[in-house]
Amino acid sequence: MSKSKKRHAETGKKLEGLAQVVVKSAKAKRDPGIEIPTRALSNSVYDERRKIITMGGAKQLRSFFNLGQAKKFMQTILIASGCKELNEQAKTTSIRDLFYHCKHTIEGTRENTFDDQSESDPIIEDLEVAIGSLREELGLFAENKGSMVGPMTIVDDGDTIDLRRMGSGGWSVPSIVEDDVIQFRKHEAQFILLIEKAAIWKRFNEDRFWQKHRCLIIHGGGQPPRGVRRLMYRMHSELNLPVYVLTDNDPWGYYIYSVVKQGSINLAFESQRMAVPKARFVGMSSFDVERFNISKSVTIALKDEDRSRAKEIMAYPWFAAKKEWQKEIEHMLKTGVKLELEALSSKDFSFITETYLPDKMRRKQWLD
Repeated sequence: MSKSKKRHAETGKKLEGLAQVVVKSAKAKRDPGIEIPTRALSNSVYDERRKIITMGGAKQLRSFFNLGQAKKFMQTILIASGCKELNEQAKTTSIRDLFYHCKHTIEGTRENTFDDQSESDPIIEDLEVAIGSLREELGLFAENKGSMVGPMTIVDDGDTIDLRRMGSGGWSVPSIVEDDVIQFRKHEAQFILLIEKAAIWKRFNEDRFWQKHRCLIIHGGGQPPRGVRRLMYRMHSELNLPVYVLTDNDPWGYYIYSVVKQGSINLAFESQRMAVPKARFVGMSSFDVERFNISKSVTIALKDEDRSRAKEIMAYPWFAAKKEWQKEIEHMLKTGVKLELEALSSKDFSFITETYLPDKMRRKQWLD
């Protein structure tokens, strides 16, 4: 049995197991319930040895006869049932499509099973942690968000694609990037560069940065989605390619790097398959105004929410123990300003690709 078929069969058994627990309780005339691991900061643990965020052991019981939980219990069973249908039919669908598949008005009432997708999305994540299977293994995908180009050939669902010949838009990174869908072939890449914004990625693509510096350039349209993070993890672990992250000089850029490097607090259960602990930060620095003689007219004053978020990030265990990161954030707070990558265009449109990043890489001016 192939690895993908084995994973498919295992997911089906997990979904059946969840249903059997509920049926067994009902037959025994007990309150049917499902244990859901708590997805919160309070149940997240930083694994010092592995350098990733992991999920703790705290759980909550979601039961049918608890009036405060009855609706969520029913919604969880509906989502699990929809995923079981997908599994049995060996199909995939979007998380939006599953929402509509499970939405209906309960007979004899005016109550809907779901009113909005904002209700079903968290339930999908609850199901993931409850049975220990990722959304992608449940046959669910999100809309494509992110593009990549570079010196590599891949196979995408049976089609051979040369990432060197993807034009101005690049290859659209899918939500599901497991090895039964995406395979890596010939490549000359030496590293991966994750760029925060699509507009900046376009500058790097237009200037053929990836060709000059033999790298793969990828973006996720801000906070990179799971498909982009999972793909980078696979290329890093399977092809031994270093990962560099280029973001704005603000708390939100720092958090993007944090998620890539250590994993997400909300989705701590999947860090081991997405986080890249050796990723390096080559984004804008609060010291770059002096280093690159950037005009202070293009800096942006920090807001109260920026200061608050920066202090939160400083306290993260994976940042708190690093003097260089403390120094970086303290300097940003001291100067009272932040910098966007676009600020470099005040010097020249291609300054970021021809001078700024090559200089930083050559001098190894990154944060770890």
